[in-house]
Amino acid sequence: MDPLAHRRFVKMNGLGNEILVLDLRTDPVEVPAAAARALARPGVLPFDQAMVLYPPRRADTRAFVRILNSDGSPSAACGNGTRCIAALEAEASGEPRVRFESEAGLLDCRLEPDGRVSVDMGPPRFGWHEIPLARDVGDTQAVAIPGHEALGPASLVSMGNPHAVFFVPDAAAVDVEGLGAALEHHPLFPERANISFASLTAPDRILLHVWERGAGRTRACGTGACAAAVSAMRTGRTGRAVTVTLPGGDLDIVWRHDGHVVMTGPVAYEFSGELTPAMLGEAA
Repeated sequence: MDPLAHRRFVKMNGLGNEILVLDLRTDPVEVPAAAARALARPGVLPFDQAMVLYPPRRADTRAFVRILNSDGSPSAACGNGTRCIAALEAEASGEPRVRFESEAGLLDCRLEPDGRVSVDMGPPRFGWHEIPLARDVGDTQAVAIPGHEALGPASLVSMGNPHAVFFVPDAAAVDVEGLGAALEHHPLFPERANISFASLTAPDRILLHVWERGAGRTRACGTGACAAAVSAMRTGRTGRAVTVTLPGGDLDIVWRHDGHVVMTGPVAYEFSGELTPAMLGEAA
């Protein structure tokens, strides 16, 4: 029998970004890419990202979190998913502040009085080798992507995962699926990239549509919102606090003077249950 069978799950979302939570802290087992793909099938447990909780590696954290995209590929960061697991842990512990560890580093989270969750996403990284890129492109705040020069330059940044942000006149009018799918796999991005299209709608507001690597077009992307906000701030388009509007709703982003990016937004509980062999039927 599949070792994941009969494990409990929680289905949540952050602004419509579909999140599957698997808490494996008491009996950790691997979640293979094939199992993630099987669970993400339509009619099973479709998700954009799975947040898999493992025993903490540090005494000051609640869990070590591994993140899987719906295609089974790993991701080091997921802002909406982090808010979801923070809300669950804060409710279970009765403490408004919780900390997790992921491949991207430590994630300090706080349950706000209004029910939203804030996450310290850490500092953005701008070096070509940190994003990473296939080669040194010079200043990463404005890079022409070969073959896509008509879009204008992209602002490139890592928020624990690689992002390319294009500032366009109307983000809602862009062919997100067509351009996103092509740009995700561009040779400039050896680990693929999340592709965002952003428009300024006010001095402190950004409209954003995102194609997520390994998941496709999503209703919201927390790291994408952080990347777009930081890119707008870095290029002088906005101040250091903005609201990012995605198809699923709003996220408030602040780039603090200590270099850390803090994201605040809502989460929603959908349902919980138990994984069955049928759900995992194509995992072999």
